[in-house]
Amino acid sequence: METPKRVQVLSVIAALLFITVAMAAGYRRIGLPPVVIVGGSSLVALVLWIKTYLRRPLDAEIILPGFLLTVAALEVHMIEEYLTGFGPAMSRLFDISWTERSFLMVFAFVGPTLYALTALGLYYRVPLAGFLAWFIFIGPGVAEFTHSLFPLLKPAIQPELAGSISQAVSNGRFVVDMHIYWVKTTGVYYFPGLYTAILPMLPGIYAIRRLITGSRRVAS
Repeated sequence: METPKRVQVLSVIAALLFITVAMAAGYRRIGLPPVVIVGGSSLVALVLWIKTYLRRPLDAEIILPGFLLTVAALEVHMIEEYLTGFGPAMSRLFDISWTERSFLMVFAFVGPTLYALTALGLYYRVPLAGFLAWFIFIGPGVAEFTHSLFPLLKPAIQPELAGSISQAVSNGRFVVDMHIYWVKTTGVYYFPGLYTAILPMLPGIYAIRRLITGSRRVAS
């Protein structure tokens, strides 16, 4: 069944509002990198959502299994990131205030709430849920390959010091236990989340393929 034009317009407005709020909150609380990550992923998701799901939401059996597999794999991936200090490591890398507390707020509390509501929306074929699913497939899904690049980047804060440090970053907020993972300093090619980054990528790519194929069948 085709989504009414009015609902399509309201859904796009809601998606743009989500992008704006997420980017503003990320910039205010952490810094520029979340804006680039969230903004880039959400804009790609917006375009693909409009082309595939917005007009004709797909049956839940097409998109929901891939979505649930992606978020389940993502949660496993977050365990590695939490245990190895992903947020503080990003803080040292980019001179931003991504504390352990803010990491938990986003990925342990806000994220699962959003995933559950999105799954419910996909089940009932709510158009906006398709955008949120695309955002998960692109951002926390496919874009996890960026973990392989982080060990190669020179940290913005004391790159030559091998130990962890605690100090105020550029926006004045204090961040504790900022470990360094620059391969030139540590001699080890690793960054928090590197080993499990592929886990959400695989179901994410699978879900994207299913989504695109399903949308083409509906349109034909």
